[in-house]
Amino acid sequence: MSEEIKNLSDLSNYEYGLQKIFQEAEDFLPLLGTDYVELYVGNAKQSAHFYKTAFGFQSEAYAGLETGMKDRVSYVLKQDKIRLVLTTPLNEGGELNAHIVKHGDGVKVVALWVEDATKAYEETMARGAVSYMEPTRKEDAHGYVVRSGIYTYGETVHIFVERKNYHGVFLPGYKAWTSHYNPAPVGLKFIDHMVGNVGWNEMNTWVEFYGKVMGFAQIVSFDDKDISTDYTALMSKVMSNGNGRIKFPINEPAEGKKKSQIEEYLDFYQGPGVQHIAVATDDIVATVTAMRQRGVEFLYVPETYYDDLLERVGAIDEDVETLKQHGILIDRDDEGYLLQLFTKPVVDRPTLFFEIIQRKGAQSFGKGNFKALFEAIEREQENRGTL
Repeated sequence: MSEEIKNLSDLSNYEYGLQKIFQEAEDFLPLLGTDYVELYVGNAKQSAHFYKTAFGFQSEAYAGLETGMKDRVSYVLKQDKIRLVLTTPLNEGGELNAHIVKHGDGVKVVALWVEDATKAYEETMARGAVSYMEPTRKEDAHGYVVRSGIYTYGETVHIFVERKNYHGVFLPGYKAWTSHYNPAPVGLKFIDHMVGNVGWNEMNTWVEFYGKVMGFAQIVSFDDKDISTDYTALMSKVMSNGNGRIKFPINEPAEGKKKSQIEEYLDFYQGPGVQHIAVATDDIVATVTAMRQRGVEFLYVPETYYDDLLERVGAIDEDVETLKQHGILIDRDDEGYLLQLFTKPVVDRPTLFFEIIQRKGAQSFGKGNFKALFEAIEREQENRGTL
């Protein structure tokens, strides 16, 4: 990426720059979208109840003893184009238990929807990927699915899913999960981006991985001058595939007076992993209102943030008092503006959380909100005694 389009603040026309960057991405690995995100959790049944109740996900599929799966149980939840898989081991020992003991509940699989899972595997392996799963075909009366997989940062993996010849529910080995308890959706549409935290001086290693192994291009870079407070700092680069459907910001710690949120994450997750999942909505006020009513906790944003809001971001469609009431953050780039809000961690360890985002033209990631956001996170760290 040329130096003149390295940072959003340097762009005179973000859309032009974005198109130019996407042209740089080698599209040898065409990705159709995010197929599913799988979390290894201590109790999938109870986690499924939480995501249904609090986030409005709907029951879709199930696999366990009743379907012939002997070592684990998985509940599949769906809301619009977002699919979560919650998996728990049924026996002691093994990979799943080790993962949960080390990391707590967290994301294991970021599955990517592809046209040809065998080709995706061969292309990435030829470019230096580490194999997680060779191309494997599973079938039932509804057709077949081919999956393959590679490792990314930490113990996280990407599984390539080819499902063009399958017409059943989710995957072979799963059955439809019907439930009388299905709270209404809250308006979540699709995964906007997923953020990974990596260790000290590891960000560029994984930027190179996504560029070389998966053909992604870097679309944004933030350094510790962009993302810092009086106490902590971090650095981040955003990688995107050729069509822009998959975006992976990658964070690493930077030197600060106190322990940053990235360091806290790495300490409690015990290594690199997915920090947060950003999910899109068409009406963030309605979505956040519904989630709050269902018990989801969000980071607190001081009312002073809104004192000069319109001077900073210009005219917006929403009522500032309403945004203030909900603590919703706003930022603008050359193409429009965005609204965003972050949950507190949704697991016991201070690791995984969600971002709710509504884009009204903006293609950026809320650079103008970084200081307010990280000060809010620091207040939570101080309460936990980990700042």
